[in-house]
Amino acid sequence: MERRKFITIAGTAALTVPIMGTIASCSPAPEKFEGHKFPELGYGFNALEPYIDALTMELHYTKHHQGYFNNFLAAAEGTELTETPMERIFENINKYPVSVRNNGGGFYNHVLFWENMTPSPKEMPALLKKAIERDFNSFDNFREQFNSGAKTHFGSGWTWLALNSDGKLFITSTANQDNPLMNVSGITKGVPLLALDVWEHAYYLKYQNRRAEYVDNFWNVVNWEAVNNRLVKANNK
Repeated sequence: MERRKFITIAGTAALTVPIMGTIASCSPAPEKFEGHKFPELGYGFNALEPYIDALTMELHYTKHHQGYFNNFLAAAEGTELTETPMERIFENINKYPVSVRNNGGGFYNHVLFWENMTPSPKEMPALLKKAIERDFNSFDNFREQFNSGAKTHFGSGWTWLALNSDGKLFITSTANQDNPLMNVSGITKGVPLLALDVWEHAYYLKYQNRRAEYVDNFWNVVNWEAVNNRLVKANNK
């Protein structure tokens, strides 16, 4: 399958958010960080059918995600944020304009979302399975709690499986383009492992108002290897 190349920032931004306030300073980025890039999708727009349709994937990736990326770069232009990893930006997100929070979150969250889906799901790795069974008693309990969070979340936002500072897995939901890495009041902090987009643009063309059906079908395309890799990385920090 042909993998899509990186898309340059010259692409058309589908979303426009005004730049507000002044960018605050933060610590320098690691030497190996080379700036923010729009990622390749890694599979075709139709690869997740019948669970997620090709038109939704194309619009979601090329318009919504690309728009967040373009607008984040516009908000960060001329500041050290262009060379600062998103995780470090989120640690101090309350210092930055709302355009950085909204568009930086939209850019980052979608990267995780695409990565934790695959047209060829494999068995859950042992490390992740053990952690889920330890903290939720069973996979079925975990899925039920995750589904409940996603189906009942009011308005636009995300549902997450994350790892807290004590090394325990938990499920949480955030509004708009927020995520568990942000130092924002009301957000349960942690390292995101699994992300589900519950904005209407993620499912409405196929499912209309049937968000619950979209959430149920999500499990057919989860990339457990990617989720496990994030858990390994988080445990090694």
